[in-house]
Order: sequence, then C-alpha cells, then structure tokens
Amino acid sequence: MFEQPVLKVEGLRKQFGDGCGHCNSLSVDALEKNYCTTCGTVYACQDLNFEVYKGEILGVVGESGSGKSTMMQCLYFDKEPTSGAVYIDSYKEGRANLFEESSQQKRYIKDMVLGKVYQNPIYGLRMNISAVGNIAEKLISSGVREVEPMKARAKELLEAVNIPTFRMGEAPKNFSGGMQQRVQIAKALSNNPPVLLLDEVTTGLDLSVQANVLDLIKEIQRDFGVSIIVVSHDLGVIRMLADRTIVMLNGKIIESGLTDQILEDPQHEYTQQLVNALL
Repeated sequence: MFEQPVLKVEGLRKQFGDGCGHCNSLSVDALEKNYCTTCGTVYACQDLNFEVYKGEILGVVGESGSGKSTMMQCLYFDKEPTSGAVYIDSYKEGRANLFEESSQQKRYIKDMVLGKVYQNPIYGLRMNISAVGNIAEKLISSGVREVEPMKARAKELLEAVNIPTFRMGEAPKNFSGGMQQRVQIAKALSNNPPVLLLDEVTTGLDLSVQANVLDLIKEIQRDFGVSIIVVSHDLGVIRMLADRTIVMLNGKIIESGLTDQILEDPQHEYTQQLVNALL
C-alpha cells in the first residue's frame, strides 16, 4: 500500500533536565515511569522512531503525560528536541535532518512543508484579525504579495472547511470552538504542505461538533492528498481516522501497527486497557 515514507523520525528524545549517570541510559530500572527519582529529569520522549507515508493518516494515542504532544511540539519546532532526527522527502530530497537546520530554514519549513492545528486555537490563530486575514498572513510569510490571489485562496480554503462566506471577514474570537478549529485547518493548508500535524483537535468540543471536525479531516485527507499525524487520548477518534496507529506510554512507543489490528488484537497490557475502555 505504502512505499517511500513522506516523513521519517529517528531517535527523537526530549528531556527536561540534564540527566545523570543513573538515568541517561534510559534503562527500565533507572526511571519511575518517565521520571528520574535521582536527579528529577523528565524524559518526555524516549528515542521515538516511526514513519508516515503519502496520503496516510497516522494515529498517535496515549494518556496525558505520555509524550505525544511533546513529540508534536518538537516536530513543529515549538520545542527543541534533546536529540534525534526528522526527514521529509520533499525537503532537500529527504536528506536533511530538520532539527539541524537554521532558524531561517525552520521558519520556511513551518510555512511551506508542515501545517499544524493546535488543541487550543489561540496558539494557531490571530484571534483579533479576520479568518481571511489569518490565511493571508500565512500566505504572506511564504512570499505571496498580490492581494486578489490571497483573497481567492483564503475564500477557497474557508469554503473547503465549511466557513460561511458572510462570516469570513469576522475575527475567530467571535467563532465557536468548532469553527475556530476549522479556520485553523484552512490556515494550516494554505501553502499545500505535504504533512499536517493535528494535536488533540477535538478535545473539549461537543460530540456533534467533534463528529463534524473528524468528517472534515477525512475529506481533507482525501481531497488534498496530505499525510496527517493525528494525536489523541481518545481511541474512538483514532479508530475513525487512522490507517496506522502508534501507542505511547511514559514517553515510549509501546505498540504500533494497522489501526484495525491494534483494536482487534492489542498486544500490550496498556493498549488492551484502552481498547476495553472503548468497548
């Protein structure tokens, strides 16, 4: 089904603290979950390895504190990883470790190669400027300067995420949570990134609104052909969206595979508990 990965992550580690001789090895005996009781270092991500393929939705599931959101923050340069590498095939032929690129190049990658939708829209949107203005801002950062093409692109994207035409000139602060998430998705797609990062995008939304956002994500994946990483603590969300799934616990990937396989025959005790809770 899939061949060359669009995105590849190798040995991603993020720790909060300097570590010590007791915990730097990341051995099972050295840590209490992901915490070193000797020096207080927290290992939020412990040498993560995974790939994402063209047109695929990869689900990342785990409880709060499992490291999934920290991983996403590292991938979008919101946090500096401690070590590791990430490669995207459409950027420098997939040979450059994005973590080692300059600040200027990282800004380019955020503008052109990656899109991100945050759990809290306040981090992904300018709440006091119009929905159209939010998308125009992203287009300007990528070098677009002509007003009419920007307006046309913004209208096209906002229509794609079902924002009514008569509200496109309004600021997101006036929108519901579901509408804010849809504007975020439109903004993230503005420069046709090959990879879209979705971090807990349905948390806190009413069930009916949540269903609409999930349907929209599936439509986006189908219509735009974008590869998506979707993070959730809710296995029901992952079941609806993801082709493959990785399960995280205490900063580690403890299980991975086709989503159907993980739901029908979970191997790890923690995954079994998640699936039983879903049932």
